[in-house]
Amino acid sequence: MVLKKARVLVVDDDTDVLFAVRMLLKPEVQEVVTEKNPELLLSLLSKQRFDVIFLDMNYKSTLGTGNEGLYWLGRIREKDPTATVIMITAHGEISTAVRSLKAGATDFIVKPWHNAQLLETLAAAVETKEAGRASGVPVAPRRAASFAEFALLGESEAMQEVFHKVEKVAPTEANILLLGENGTGKELVAKALHQKSFRAAEPFVTADLAAMSEGIFESELFGHKKGAFTDAREDRIGRFAAASGGTLFLDEIGNISLAQQAKLLTALQNRQIIPVGSNAPVPIDIRLISATNAPLYALAAQQQFRKDLIYRLNTVEITLPPLRARGDDVLLLARHFAGIYAARNRKTTPGFEPATLQKMQQHSWPGNVRELQHTVERAVILAEGDTLRPQDFHFSAMETVAPRTAGPQPADGPLQLSEIEKSTILRVIERHNGNITKAAKELGITRTALYRRLEKHDL
Repeated sequence: MVLKKARVLVVDDDTDVLFAVRMLLKPEVQEVVTEKNPELLLSLLSKQRFDVIFLDMNYKSTLGTGNEGLYWLGRIREKDPTATVIMITAHGEISTAVRSLKAGATDFIVKPWHNAQLLETLAAAVETKEAGRASGVPVAPRRAASFAEFALLGESEAMQEVFHKVEKVAPTEANILLLGENGTGKELVAKALHQKSFRAAEPFVTADLAAMSEGIFESELFGHKKGAFTDAREDRIGRFAAASGGTLFLDEIGNISLAQQAKLLTALQNRQIIPVGSNAPVPIDIRLISATNAPLYALAAQQQFRKDLIYRLNTVEITLPPLRARGDDVLLLARHFAGIYAARNRKTTPGFEPATLQKMQQHSWPGNVRELQHTVERAVILAEGDTLRPQDFHFSAMETVAPRTAGPQPADGPLQLSEIEKSTILRVIERHNGNITKAAKELGITRTALYRRLEKHDL
């Protein structure tokens, strides 16, 4: 069954979630039915057949235990043992979501999700169900891989070195520090390290530290008790507790303040956390993977990053190479992404004209694999024929950098570069509706550095 013929049921008591999923899936599937009240779920199943059911983990309960989701999963399985159910969960409920897989769920998605990943998860579930129907034998559910997971490819010497390190350190308990430019696949490598570790069956929890302000840092990582602050209406576990037994991935570690560094270091040294509003320490059992594109050692030399924290983070260090240093991996990845996006958009997998391949190899790819992925997707969608031509590839002005030339620069060179920098900053800030944290992340610099550039350009 192709995705276009699928009938999907979404059960969640959050009307915003229902609206968002309906808008996302409406053009992709034959029918989307949404329901707030899980009590009506069995009645709906009696009246209509659904290929996939999205089921929230929590409803009336404010405890966030996920037991309601497990209960309704059981009722669905009683009525139809072959039902394909994808659980909707939050970061703090990931361990419960893993339990739901053992109870018969096909997969789970984590709020807030990436639209592409939700569609991939749905497509994988539909394919599994259709394969079972075609063979007459139920097919074991498989976890859907995101586009990012598909992109962990490479034949270059630089990537082979990365793969070798991953294979060697994944089965250990060593803390890993991933370094590299934006878009090189640091989160992807973190997932690979987890999947190849002895903790693979346990949660993999991510925390984007660049998006955490000073005010929510402790609550997000360590959790809080009810009444600890104005909006703390119930107990909440943090990312450390959610990752218990599994892996915690701290992204953008170079963006946190010295005060945040001190709190994180204390937790790692003592192997315990203290939730906000509590005096009782909670032991932690995690494997830590951190990532940054910031020059940590330069920051440490400037006393902007604690050296003792670096020692805690990097038992083993893995540096991901930029795409421009990966040779023919550019073409390998381009063909791979072309196949993925052609299938997703119901097109024939395109070929590449020789001039197209040459154009791609000559580009410096400052946005790395992420830029390549978006560029190929756009080309596949807009191409007129079954072969991608040079004119089908338009490199983002945001990612375009001035070509490097040998010899002395023109007298007005610095002025031109300054204007390019100013224009790029304005465009990225505009793209993120004034959100400085997100803009800094996309630009590959810290918030402090972005503020300095704003002052420099009198913006």
